[in-house]
Amino acid sequence: MSNIPEQNKHNSTADGSPAPDLSRRRLIQAAGAAGLAAIATPLFPFGKAYAAERTLKILQWSHFVPSYDKWFDQFAKDWGEKNSVKVSVDHISIADLVTTTSSEISANSGHDLIELGSEAAAFSPSVLDMADINQEVAKACGPEFYASERVSYSPVTKSWYGFCHGWTIDCGDYRQSLWAKAGKPYGPDTWNDVLAVGTEIMQKQGIPVGIGMSQELDSNMVARAVMWAWDTYIQDEWDNVVLDQGVFKRRAVEAVKYMTELFHKAMTPEVFSWNAASNNQALIAGKASYIVNSISAYRSAQDTKPDIAKDVFFTGPLAGPNGTRWANVHVLYNYIIPKFAKAREDTAKQFIKHLAENYDQAMYHSKLYNSPSFFDTAVPKGDRGYPAVAGAARLLDLNNAWFADDPFRLKGEAEGKLKPLLGATNWTTNLGHPGYSNPAAGEVFNTFVLPNMMAKAARGSLKPEAAVDDAARQIRRIYASWRKRGLIGGKA
Repeated sequence: MSNIPEQNKHNSTADGSPAPDLSRRRLIQAAGAAGLAAIATPLFPFGKAYAAERTLKILQWSHFVPSYDKWFDQFAKDWGEKNSVKVSVDHISIADLVTTTSSEISANSGHDLIELGSEAAAFSPSVLDMADINQEVAKACGPEFYASERVSYSPVTKSWYGFCHGWTIDCGDYRQSLWAKAGKPYGPDTWNDVLAVGTEIMQKQGIPVGIGMSQELDSNMVARAVMWAWDTYIQDEWDNVVLDQGVFKRRAVEAVKYMTELFHKAMTPEVFSWNAASNNQALIAGKASYIVNSISAYRSAQDTKPDIAKDVFFTGPLAGPNGTRWANVHVLYNYIIPKFAKAREDTAKQFIKHLAENYDQAMYHSKLYNSPSFFDTAVPKGDRGYPAVAGAARLLDLNNAWFADDPFRLKGEAEGKLKPLLGATNWTTNLGHPGYSNPAAGEVFNTFVLPNMMAKAARGSLKPEAAVDDAARQIRRIYASWRKRGLIGGKA
């Protein structure tokens, strides 16, 4: 993350060659910019007199770093008091967001501002367009990280259904002492390393690899990372299903075969029933040599098992057979405003802009779990609630300084442990890669089609090729349903 990549770098393969969606993305951006430029009315009526007390009800998921929620609730309350708005914030499990949002939209009543992830696309028919606030923040804070744009804008409906204020890096967490004993002190660089060295660690040190194959968030993420490393996808850049087509199918079968072999040689059956906290818990308990997660597992270990935390180090995404490496955005912070909250639209957008302009505090109080969508945002002057960082004029400066020298590093802990994550904007992509996120990709994610595919092969209930065919059939049904509604592109 040392630099914001140029537009074409966002859309390049591991060897630097342009990805196939480059020209399309430029056309979409040009069209979107032209449409946004046509908005001439003021966004925020700050001078307007309100006859009744303004209110703002916010719903978002309980953060994996508890200090963030404590900070956010006070941050929202303080903003409300300064702007004569009664603000309330409710936190629920990330696993409950979709059902809760669905219930509120069905009832046509509920929260005014709801924080979702990639699944926000599925609610696009029921939310207010957010082109104006995306434009306003871009003017004030600079260009948006491309993956954040791809999870809040639909090139099919040409609408901004969300506002993505931040995202989280999905990285590899490994126990250095275990890997050093096996001759790899800097951890794995390729998926072959995980298989070969992970197997040796399992056989000689008794510690398994911690890659989930169950119906939970991290299993979903790693399944996609493996697929992308093998240069295959569920869809192309135009929303066509390709998982069961030609070379993409052959590569998918090879990826599934890899996961099957990894399970049999270096893992345990527990991975089939893991929940979103399980790989964290395994790492902290000393029962995993390598996991794919955010830095939250490490932060938890700092609080509860400092000796384990000191042994945890990080990698970026691992390379596949051809050197390709991608990581999915781990989680997103994607605000939507339901149509039933129309009367409070301006208030909600005022708050969003305030949050974006003060994202240095969100980064710090999440202990660097939150990365900003707008890296060029200026760092406000004065006391920011954290130790001053010399020369930090924008969020990118803070990001580089903090990842080079972690302000939350424990006494006696190695310096620079987060440096491998500095290039995350170059290797992080979105759900739906190599295209945009969309409701169909979101449903495939939320129904765990890919980790189920991996698990069926690993458990022996289906051969790898049959597991891929089974997954493709499910995906085609999902895509056909959303295509009939006009919310995705592609062909039947």
